[in-house]
Amino acid sequence: MSEPVPDPTVKSEPGPDADIPPPTSDYDALLTRLQESPHDSESWKRLIDLAETADKNTADNNWTLTSKAYDALLQQYPNTAAAQVAYIRLFFDDFSGEAGLKRVENLLNRFLRFSPHVEIWKLYLSYVRKTNQAGGAREIFRKAFDYVLNHIGQDRDSGSIWAEYIQFLHAADTTSTWEEGQKMEALRKVYHRAVQIPLSNVEKLWGELESFEMGLNKITAKKFMQDLTPGYMQARSTLRQLTTYLQGLGLHPPPDPSHFWLPSPPTFSKDDRPLIGRWKTYLKWEEGNPLAIEEKDRANLILRIQLAYRKAVIWMRYYPEIWFMAFSWTASVGRTDEAVTILKAGLEANPDSFVLTFAYAEHLEKTNDFPAVHAEYERFFGVLAADLSRLSTAAAAATAASETKAEFDDLTLETNGSETTNGVETTPTVNADQERLNERKKEYTNAQINYMRFARRAQGFAAYRAAFGKARRDEFCSWEVFESAALTEYRCNFTGDGRDVAGRIFETGMKKFGTDVDFVEGHLSFLLTINDENNARALFERVIGTFTPQQARPLWERWSRFQYQYETLEAVLKLEARMAEIYPNDPPIKRFAQRHASRTIDAIAEHDLGVAMSRKQVSANIIKSTGSYPPSSSFNQNGSGNGSGNPLSPTNSFSIPNPNPNPNKRPPPPPDRKRENDYKRPRPDDRTERRRYSPPPPPPAQSGPSTSAWERDRDNKPPLRRDVPPPPRDDKPVTLPPILHRFIAQLPPAETFNGPVFNVENLMDKLKTAVIPSTSARARSPPPPPRASGRPPPDYSPYQGPGSMPTRRGRY
Repeated sequence: MSEPVPDPTVKSEPGPDADIPPPTSDYDALLTRLQESPHDSESWKRLIDLAETADKNTADNNWTLTSKAYDALLQQYPNTAAAQVAYIRLFFDDFSGEAGLKRVENLLNRFLRFSPHVEIWKLYLSYVRKTNQAGGAREIFRKAFDYVLNHIGQDRDSGSIWAEYIQFLHAADTTSTWEEGQKMEALRKVYHRAVQIPLSNVEKLWGELESFEMGLNKITAKKFMQDLTPGYMQARSTLRQLTTYLQGLGLHPPPDPSHFWLPSPPTFSKDDRPLIGRWKTYLKWEEGNPLAIEEKDRANLILRIQLAYRKAVIWMRYYPEIWFMAFSWTASVGRTDEAVTILKAGLEANPDSFVLTFAYAEHLEKTNDFPAVHAEYERFFGVLAADLSRLSTAAAAATAASETKAEFDDLTLETNGSETTNGVETTPTVNADQERLNERKKEYTNAQINYMRFARRAQGFAAYRAAFGKARRDEFCSWEVFESAALTEYRCNFTGDGRDVAGRIFETGMKKFGTDVDFVEGHLSFLLTINDENNARALFERVIGTFTPQQARPLWERWSRFQYQYETLEAVLKLEARMAEIYPNDPPIKRFAQRHASRTIDAIAEHDLGVAMSRKQVSANIIKSTGSYPPSSSFNQNGSGNGSGNPLSPTNSFSIPNPNPNPNKRPPPPPDRKRENDYKRPRPDDRTERRRYSPPPPPPAQSGPSTSAWERDRDNKPPLRRDVPPPPRDDKPVTLPPILHRFIAQLPPAETFNGPVFNVENLMDKLKTAVIPSTSARARSPPPPPRASGRPPPDYSPYQGPGSMPTRRGRY
């Protein structure tokens, strides 16, 4: 008789032996959340606390949950010293069982070899000492000391290990004169090595060495100390420099197991940039061999720099630039395999890093491992695409919310019949997610272009066109993919149809990106470069009306430059008439000067507008005030420009000094007219009296950080007594860095200042006694009237040469 078939629609009650999943604990929930958000350092610390609390309440005391928590933490943050030390000490104090001893040994094997932290190596010495108590242990322990110092002995904080090693050698028992001599020789070698390393206790070790040598033989002691003095002085001087460099790096002294410092992803804020700058400065300093280590001891130099880079990639784990510096230096000393290992570790920490991905792909390409290069790029595209998908979803949601809000605001305006709601102006919401999405699309496109370049270099045009075909269908690729593919076909396709293929690629891109003025300008420049004037003119006339005047300005500028150089005067005048209708506020001399300029030479601006003379005056003022010449990159032979050939580029514009730049300002008084309270002001040649009435001026021609340093020094000085003559001033010329020379070159001459001269003491008294009334609210100024659509805002600024107005140079 067959068994009845159960009805699937009837829910049966679970039996007493049913496997019911236990409820999720706080530990499991937190561990799951950290897998999704691994950069929450506070949650990692809480996970460790929960695991230790749970394990302490168990009878077997195997630290199962705690071990799992530490393994997860160290998977996310490898070589975190505080976590490693705490993890080892869980089992270090209890050697009653073989299992505990085995766990410590396994952990030391995992952490020790590549750890740059002195504390881990101290634990290793403690482990060796505790596990070797029988005969022959002293020789084992001596070898352990040598092993540790060969790996970590160049570290500043390893001084305590050197001192412990010396005490260990001192404590050795000897039974013969020969053994005593061997002991003294071993001590001498260790001392001589230690005092030439910038250890934290190098001065103490030097004193001990001197006492040691004097106790043996005063004659040989003098010779030994004399030979070692240069190395010791170099080490002591380097220690002071090293301490200064390490102060701003955020490195803590020996790691505290109760406090885990975990690195966080950079924001490149005002706090992040100085930090990475200090790390780079320190690493370059270490690479510069400050100890002047000779070539025969090159291994010690490599060890020092290696330790510095290992610390850097731990503390700056999410800064790809530091990883790339470590890779570059390691490869430069011939350790290629180790350099590749650094690249792989850097990519594990920063899977979306462009610099590390490109570096690893180039390494694989050099080894002709082309399948691995394809796999690496595919991995990289997947990481970037996932981020783009997330940003696209967020941008779409923000756009929908903004449209909903706009509809609500329109409905409110129709109901209220006014331009404001409750007295608050309605402003459009800026979609930050959309801006970030556009930026990331450009970055993603850059990766696709580099992949296409690799495919052409390594496997020819068939692989290149396959990569382009895949990229052009990608929803996240921007127009630069089409431009890059077209130019590559034109430059590198030697079958004779490269020009036609490039044209077809540009036309295909126009269907998708025809509304992007940058792509259209690129297409136009390409046609002009290959001398296809008919198609260029057709393209220009076809698209110029589809953009607003403000958007179309780069196209007009590009087309006009071509017309000025190659067309007839009649055609040029017709073009300028069209442009005058579209841009009526452009000064007439602007077009005229651009028409007669030749690439980087604008004689009208240089000679007739006096720009060259103004630049020479500024240069003369710099020489007069600083006593040194500006850098050659700041001025060319004509006294204009920064060496780029464009005297009035947007980054280096300079207008002719106006004796009265503000027309509403009272003109300066004549020379014979005295100002009010002139009799109170000191004579210019009376330096002592001048210092009494006003604070000392900052050093001439300085700005930025130099001014802050001057103010800081000034504030720290005691007040000047009137009965004590001032100290003599140092009138040596000040040498400014090149960047300050370039900045000062853009300032108007000092003699053009015609503003009032204030009595500083009276002004400060007024400010101290002033009563500033508070206001409850400020009246909101009415919004400006709406401007007619299709017309850019007026530009009434005078023409100051090429580059004074927004233009764009061709890219071909």
